Amino acid sequence: MKHQEQIIIEKMKNGGESGLRHMFDLYYSPLCIFAMRYLDAFDVAEDLVQEVFINFWENKRIHSLNSSLKSYLFTAVKNNALNYIRKTNRYRIEELDDEFDILMEEVDTDVLEQKKAKLFRELDQLSEQSRKVFEAIVFDNMKYKEVAEELDVSLNTIKTHFSRALKQLRSSLDIIILIMLS
Repeated sequence: MKHQEQIIIEKMKNGGESGLRHMFDLYYSPLCIFAMRYLDAFDVAEDLVQEVFINFWENKRIHSLNSSLKSYLFTAVKNNALNYIRKTNRYRIEELDDEFDILMEEVDTDVLEQKKAKLFRELDQLSEQSRKVFEAIVFDNMKYKEVAEELDVSLNTIKTHFSRALKQLRSSLDIIILIMLS
């Protein structure tokens, strides 16, 4: 992962939009899933993540980056989600810093395997269509459009199934993110 970060940083420091594209491809889905730790609406999570990318690019944050790119992006999404919650007053802010810190650290392989096993048990409880959509996006790293074409359904149907799956798998979002980033 650190090698990919270095490539992205180098491309972006040289002004190349390909670095932004690479960053987006690598982190967009994990960041959206991470935002779901705080939010109940996947479309809001997507909007918040897109704002982070836009802000990062437009304000040339790459030149003042003092931490890892991954750490910066996850922290920015967390802050945006908490600000959104404060502004909308629809949800009570819960203490999620411990979970955030765990995500940013290396995870014990035994713990990781236990969490993966739990995730697979929860996956078995999803509807068949939601499970297929989830597995295609998370495990096969497919884009929404590709999944929609493969399953011969609309893009909105894919987003709905993915959002439902994430809501049902809320307790396993940390392992999902780790799987996507590995």
